[in-house]
Amino acid sequence: MLIVLKQGANNAQINAFLDLLRIEYGLKFKLTEKNNRKLVMLLGKDFKKIDMNLLLSFDCVDYVNESDEDVRLVDKTFNDQNTVIKVGDKVIGEANFCVIGGPCSVESEEQIYHIADKMKSVGVKFLRGGAFKPRTSPYSFQGLGKKGLELLLNVKRLTGLCVVTELVDLKYLDLFSDVDIIQVGARNMQNFEMLKELGKCQKPILLKRGISSTIHEWLMSAEYILSGGNANVILCERGIRTYETFTRNTLDISAVSIIKEISHLPIVVDPSHAAGVKWLVEPLSKAAIAAGADGVMVEVHDCPAEALSDGNQALDLDEFGDFIDSIKPFVHVANKKML
Repeated sequence: MLIVLKQGANNAQINAFLDLLRIEYGLKFKLTEKNNRKLVMLLGKDFKKIDMNLLLSFDCVDYVNESDEDVRLVDKTFNDQNTVIKVGDKVIGEANFCVIGGPCSVESEEQIYHIADKMKSVGVKFLRGGAFKPRTSPYSFQGLGKKGLELLLNVKRLTGLCVVTELVDLKYLDLFSDVDIIQVGARNMQNFEMLKELGKCQKPILLKRGISSTIHEWLMSAEYILSGGNANVILCERGIRTYETFTRNTLDISAVSIIKEISHLPIVVDPSHAAGVKWLVEPLSKAAIAAGADGVMVEVHDCPAEALSDGNQALDLDEFGDFIDSIKPFVHVANKKML
């Protein structure tokens, strides 16, 4: 439900009205402003118990829209300022373009330190790496777990790189206090209990699109996090399942432009998981930049042929350096600053 307040309403009138919603009805809401009009957006479904005549009796209320639309906080209708995510002194969104690079899995101390050195040498500020790995097969490498997370955080302390890693189960959440960006993987996009808990923290969340999820379902998952109070959400398009088998998944480039049109949230693209082969990473990244993406997340390994997971789609260290050089002109044309 959306309540539009009158333009001439004063603070005393508005505060009395909000107290009614909060105290008398016990409702959660968000007060925002668009086109010089203050809007009160009621969250959840409890608003159905409200007496409409009582709402309209307040001098500050202009009219009430009883829309049953589920996507609210993620929509530009309710926030016409693009969300900018701050990670320390780094900024994701708006006029910035971020590159997140690193291995699919943290495999050893030597490996992750070697890759981190390369990230830093080419100016990349965000290091990705899987400590806990959800795998389709129970016999595949599942990651180093807590040890892998310790290695990532040690690298962070030594290099100053921001760490992006995936949370696979809420029981590990306490271990992620020093992680800079928590990744919610495609398989957990609709793990609603996890999303609710992540809504209670203020740490940036990288929310990957589910492998067979629609854009609306993806935004609904983001809505869970935002409605819990955490506005620091970054969407990640990582390819969806179609009937095409040439690539691992099909990168939905249109999703980038759609998100930029209807949502204020930043969006990055993961061409590595979409393609499944490394030679497609560069052209898909350039396409993402042209479509308006705020960044890319690319898999990098010091020896892809020996990688314990997803070696086929990982760039080696030299290839990654060339990749950075190749996309810089595209970032410049898009009027963004490379991070």
